[in-house]
Amino acid sequence: MYKLYQSKRNVRLHQQIHIGGVIHNHCIALHKRYYRLYKKHLSPFLLKAHITKLKKLPKYHWWSQLGSQAIQDIIERIDKGYQRFFANLKER
Repeated sequence: MYKLYQSKRNVRLHQQIHIGGVIHNHCIALHKRYYRLYKKHLSPFLLKAHITKLKKLPKYHWWSQLGSQAIQDIIERIDKGYQRFFANLKER
């Protein structure tokens, strides 16, 4: 495990990690809300399109500091986690 010290060199890295966490939490909340309303799984394609639209809005423009591939990876990881979770429920 590595400890990141607050230095001028790590400020951008710390900001990107923070943005990634915010996007992750937003996607999880969106998944829960979507499932509660429609009883369906939210596809990664729709989620990626949604995040891309949000990044263009002034309120979420700061999300653009994180690369698109990193955002796509966050969304793919969330989708894999949900798939594994529901696969484990089916096995029981």
